[in-house]
Amino acid sequence: MTQAQFDRFYKYDELTELLEKWAQECPHLCDKQSIGKSYEGRDLWLMTVTNRATGPAEDKPAFWIDGNIHATEVTGSAAAIYLLNHLLHHYGGDDAMGQQVTKVLDSRAFYVLPRANPDGAELALADQPKYIRSSVRPYPFDEPQEGFYTEDIDGDGRILTMRVADPHGPWQQSDEDPRLLVLRKPDDLGDNGPYYRLFAEGKIRGDYDGVTFHEAPPEQGLDINRNFPYEWRPESDQKGAGLFPTSEPEIRAMVRFITDHPNITGGITYHTYSRVLLRPPSIEPDEKLPTDDLRIYQQIGKKGEELTGYKPLAVYHDFRYHPKEVITGVFDDWLYYHLGVFAWTAELWSLPKAAGVEIEDHTGWFRDHPDEDDLKIAQWVDENGGEDAWVDWYPFEHPQLGPVELGGYNTFCTWRNPPLHLLEAEVAPQAAFALFHASISPKLEEHSLDMESLGGDRWRLRWVVQNTGWLPTNVSEKALERKLQPVEIRLETGEDVDILQGNRVCKIGQLAGRATKSKSWWENDTPANRGKAEWVIQAPVGSILKLAAKGPRCGVIRREVKLG
Repeated sequence: MTQAQFDRFYKYDELTELLEKWAQECPHLCDKQSIGKSYEGRDLWLMTVTNRATGPAEDKPAFWIDGNIHATEVTGSAAAIYLLNHLLHHYGGDDAMGQQVTKVLDSRAFYVLPRANPDGAELALADQPKYIRSSVRPYPFDEPQEGFYTEDIDGDGRILTMRVADPHGPWQQSDEDPRLLVLRKPDDLGDNGPYYRLFAEGKIRGDYDGVTFHEAPPEQGLDINRNFPYEWRPESDQKGAGLFPTSEPEIRAMVRFITDHPNITGGITYHTYSRVLLRPPSIEPDEKLPTDDLRIYQQIGKKGEELTGYKPLAVYHDFRYHPKEVITGVFDDWLYYHLGVFAWTAELWSLPKAAGVEIEDHTGWFRDHPDEDDLKIAQWVDENGGEDAWVDWYPFEHPQLGPVELGGYNTFCTWRNPPLHLLEAEVAPQAAFALFHASISPKLEEHSLDMESLGGDRWRLRWVVQNTGWLPTNVSEKALERKLQPVEIRLETGEDVDILQGNRVCKIGQLAGRATKSKSWWENDTPANRGKAEWVIQAPVGSILKLAAKGPRCGVIRREVKLG
């Protein structure tokens, strides 16, 4: 079977070829389908993974995975590819990992979208790259605006930092490492130069008077992880959110697929960077969540930290870009608040953390941190980053600014993504968390089936089903608020069968899981995970009855009974 490679990032055509090979090699475990087209017309390839011999994916609880919704965050794609590679190569294995994968794929399914934003990723991976936030669609303006734009101005395939000597610039060389620039002290009156201004590598569009210029609004300013329906806000309130909820084809395709597959019990979206597992809420404090949902989120997060080493954080409390602002219209909030399933944003990789920098405030650190942290990071990059991670400053004649220097971190393979030789080790633990999360989903199974002859051609039939999963069949309390459909048991009969007592369709409500059980042994442990349906029927011996039990999120059981 084809083995995925993790010493590089896959471009779109290479990714398509890899997924197609797996679909051809493992038709019993996976298939590849397009769930829609990107803005530029690329297919959004989704892999469905389950053991088909034990039933189709739609009859099983399923777990959603996606990656690379933001253009430069290609590590997200690598994590999704690693999970696929892991599932397909370990299924049927005799060791502990193989047994775990086999059990999960026999009873559950994965829907994996390795690249949610193929257009933006193609720009990031181009020989002469362009870095944008997400979609390539021009937004919010139809035409490029005047000002400073980031681009690879010397055509070397890298977008570095540009430093410009300026006696009034806010940056100066570090005394400890002259390659690094540190902020001038507030009382520095100009005696410790040289001083610099810093820009991303780029050019100025429009008229430049040789004195002033401003940063241009982004030519492609969408952030499609602000385009999901929950609490969506327009451009005037939140930049990059799009024209309306799901206005962007990539998000529309994801939302349609997920809502068309109510068997999805949870999800993880892979981003970079910070090495944290983010969860809702983004817009309100934890106290607003249903008590059991918060408790379950915390338990899942604790296991996630154990498996990945990533700290679980609530976005509202611990990961806001500005202390007085919130972000809305994001994937994990939409899955939880609209659909009532537990969802996460895994922020993969962190250069500061790899270098041993202790970070408590994950967004505030970038605004203010000690110079010693920068020295630690530079030393780590020197020792571990690889040949192209740091570029020594070199002179360049800028077409508008004159003499400048280019250099510094090659941010694409240091800050935004890990160096390639560290990629596999970074993404591998995420597969264990995804498997764990899928394995805790509700699962409907038969408990017992009893048939009793009442004499003549009358029969009493009782079918008891149970939820064997850790989560309840509703998954969350939020789902109950959203009026999730109950578990139901259905009896199908032929024309020679009459139902004398009982309903053809019995709605048995939601079945409990083990998730909300306390550790207090003295509390009564009633079998709230079971439900039953009973009928009295009139039918000749040998008649065939068809039974089915199903819930939106706990799978389907089908049974045939022959009377007699």
